[in-house]
This record gives sequence, structure tokens and C-alpha cells, in this order.
Amino acid sequence: MSVAKLNHYWNARLGGNDPASPVGNNNTAWSLTGSSSDGAVSGDAWRISGSGQTWKQTVGNDDNDLTIIAGIKYEVTPSDGTVLLSLDNGTHRIEVQSNGTNTGIKLVGAATTTKTDLDLTMIGEEPVPLLLRLTLDSDGNAYLYFYDIVEDDGGAAYYIQGTGSSSSSQGAFFGNTNGTLDWYVVYYTSFGAYSPDEMDMSDWTTQTLYQTGFNVVNILKGSRRYYIRTHVGDAIQYGYDLSSNAMISRVHPPSIHVLTQKVDSPDFLTLAGSRTDQRYNVIVYVTTRGTDYRNAYRLGASIMGEVFDELYTQTGLQGGVDSLISYDASLDSKIDDDEVICVHVLNLTYMKKIRMFFREV
Repeated sequence: MSVAKLNHYWNARLGGNDPASPVGNNNTAWSLTGSSSDGAVSGDAWRISGSGQTWKQTVGNDDNDLTIIAGIKYEVTPSDGTVLLSLDNGTHRIEVQSNGTNTGIKLVGAATTTKTDLDLTMIGEEPVPLLLRLTLDSDGNAYLYFYDIVEDDGGAAYYIQGTGSSSSSQGAFFGNTNGTLDWYVVYYTSFGAYSPDEMDMSDWTTQTLYQTGFNVVNILKGSRRYYIRTHVGDAIQYGYDLSSNAMISRVHPPSIHVLTQKVDSPDFLTLAGSRTDQRYNVIVYVTTRGTDYRNAYRLGASIMGEVFDELYTQTGLQGGVDSLISYDASLDSKIDDDEVICVHVLNLTYMKKIRMFFREV
């Protein structure tokens, strides 16, 4: 997993408004391919009907890894094969197409893959527009995520994947040439082929959860230090669930859980708040087990030492932009005679200078 970098953002963002006149700063307008006028604002969405419209973002020759997100609803179901989204990086092309039903979407490249359990007309219980995330990388690998979910509640992959076909028309496209679709949101970036765990639609969430919390997880997973590599191994997770059942039963100790707990911004650096200093509190839990608590304690301390050394040398190194500014550690101790679990806690504070103006108004 490759988390978006600090200077990566969405090149183009629509929130149901005219693609030719997007709202917001640093927000690139879309170009209409053809002259159809069959598009207009309808409630919270940009509605494309009649003979349809296709809108384009220019993709440069060096833009090889692309992501586009769209939230859609069918008002009139488009015919089978109607292209809704497409990415073409000049080498490979991938398309999202209608399959002519209200429940199916196709990913079409070198081969075709279909998902058939969707609610494109929003008739289900508590319906929301279908959110599609399409990615294409320089090698032609393509993924289509639904509702920005990587795995469902049962842990199964909630996406389909394929390989792009040959390039035919370089660019990033959305729209429909028949049927009637409401386009609630369309986001595009040329900075990377980002999964839902790598770049969020919200810059704040990307900076807080992904670039900070998930990035720490990825760095520790890639560490070559002895205890982390040989004792902990793959038992390094983001701490969505810190219950005893999750930390001990589901993940066998020794384990590492990382949590972004708090974010604050003491001062905005400029008038109108275009730049801020933001502080991120990252907590690392090192869990060990042993009938001899002394051994569990010492193993946990050894692992925590490697965690600190790895993060001190690999994160917060961009002075004036991204800095590790403080830390504290709490070393567990045995209180109950039956206690066999030791949890050491490392608390790190990072300060980052954040550009606030890449956000939609």
C-alpha cells in the first residue's frame, strides 16, 4: 500500500455543479467532448440525459497512475455497454460500463468483469448514491471499488480488478451517452492510483488517518529490525478495535497496534487560514504474552525500542513540513497475580505544515 504524499491532492472536484465551472480553489475545470447541452444541475447532482455528455480531464504523458471517483444514481437505466467512467494513461485504458440493468456494473479492459449486487436506482433500505472508485496504474493494473470499501464486514474483497486494454484516447472521462444519470460527485487525481486506504476524498482524512496513522503501520511492516521482523511479523495493524478480544484473541501476541487518537491546530499561520501547523498524536501499543511476566515485559520493551528507533529514523524528517516533536512511553507492570498480558504504550506527536487551500469551497 502506498499512501498519498503530503503534496498530493485532487486535481478536479465536482459536487453536483457544472463541470465547466467547478466550485473551489485550485480546482481544474472539465472539458466537454462534443457539443451536447443535455446536462444541468438537478437538486444535489449534475444530471446528464438525452443524447448525453462526456467530460474530460487532460492526462499528461508523465501521468501514468490515475484515480477517479464518482457518486451516481440511475434515473433512466443506460443500455448495456454505455461507458460511465474511463481512464487512459497513454499506454492502457480501462472503462466502467453499464450492463443494462439496475444492479450491475462492468469493468472493461483486456477482459470484462461484472459486479451484479448493486443498487443503482436507490430503491433499497436507506439508499445512498453508488460511489465508484476507478484506479489505473502504469502497468495497466485496474481496480474498481464500491462505496469506497476495500473489504466487506466478512473480510471479503469488495472490489473487482482487471488489466487495461491498449490506449485509445488519453484522458480521464465521466458521463453517459444514453439513459439519465445523476452525478453527485466526481473527483480526479493524476498523482496516483489510490485505493480507499491510500487517499480519501477529504484532504483532512488523508492527512490525519492515512498519511499519519496508516503510514506508521506501513513503515513498521517494512522494517527489517530483528524483533519487529521475526517476532511480530504480520501482526501489525491499525487500531480500529482495541478491545481485549481484538488485541489478544484475533491477533496473537506479540503484536503492534497503531492509532491516530488526536489532532489539533493551535494557530492558523496566515489570515484566512490558508496554512496551519497541525499536531498529530499517534499511539503505538506493543502487546506481549507470557506466564513469566518479566519475560513478556522485557520482550515488549525490546520491540518498543525498535518501534521507536524505526519511527525516529524514518518519519518526521522533513524539517519545517513534517516533524516528530515529542514522545512519551508508558511501560506496563503486573498488578494481578493472574496477569499474563503486557501492553507497553508509545505516544508520538508529529507537527505538519498543512496547505488548506486545496479544498472544495
